[in-house]
Amino acid sequence: MSSADKLTIETPEQTSLEFPLAGIGSRFLAVALDTLLQFAVYIVLGLIALLVASFGVVGALGKQWGIAILIFIAFTIQFGYFALFEALWNGQTPGKRWTHLRVIQDSGRPINAYDSVLRNLLRIVDTLPSLYAIGIITMLISKENKRVGDYAAGTVVVHEKPLQGVGSIWSVAAAPGQALPAMPSAQLSMDELQLVETFFERRTSLDPEVRRSMARQIAQRLGERLNVPGEARPDAEKFLEALAEQRRSSARFH
Repeated sequence: MSSADKLTIETPEQTSLEFPLAGIGSRFLAVALDTLLQFAVYIVLGLIALLVASFGVVGALGKQWGIAILIFIAFTIQFGYFALFEALWNGQTPGKRWTHLRVIQDSGRPINAYDSVLRNLLRIVDTLPSLYAIGIITMLISKENKRVGDYAAGTVVVHEKPLQGVGSIWSVAAAPGQALPAMPSAQLSMDELQLVETFFERRTSLDPEVRRSMARQIAQRLGERLNVPGEARPDAEKFLEALAEQRRSSARFH
């Protein structure tokens, strides 16, 4: 994968995190799938509206009110759909989940509700004049494939590999006959915990060699600070998992 196809983030701990960027094709497929789901919702709501109209409710409210309600519902479905799912599903919609894409912050951290709402409100601009023309143009000239909403919210869309047989990222259960490394009395700082947590969240989307290299770099840096010799942490990922679990438990991150 070339450097143009990935997002590289230098953390305060001088460790590089790499995320494979999603291109126009994969993002268009995700939007197409989401649009099909939206049309399904429109059809269901249309049938409900016909049933309501048959009982004379629209006539009682007035034609203008009926039109206003329909416009509000259509707007909510069109833009609220994306914002709601991305906020609740940690940067994913059903379409993104099926195509293994995720929205993250430029820093590599998960997006929050504000990011989700902002980037999707500006979807109005990205869709102008039609068929996401402005969004496609901005993605073509952006080295990180960003549309207008991504620029405003400080977000980027990346690829994720499907989680096949992978348990919780916080699981620290050792394999039979394999003991976890002895934990130091000192603990991770919040910045260090966020670095480790970001690696856990993205490690399944990394190439195996990149994943092992990043785990070794982070484990070495933290091991040196916590005075844990290399022979006490033969498995870099299990060492990081145990450190994170210790920090999470002490801070009641459950």
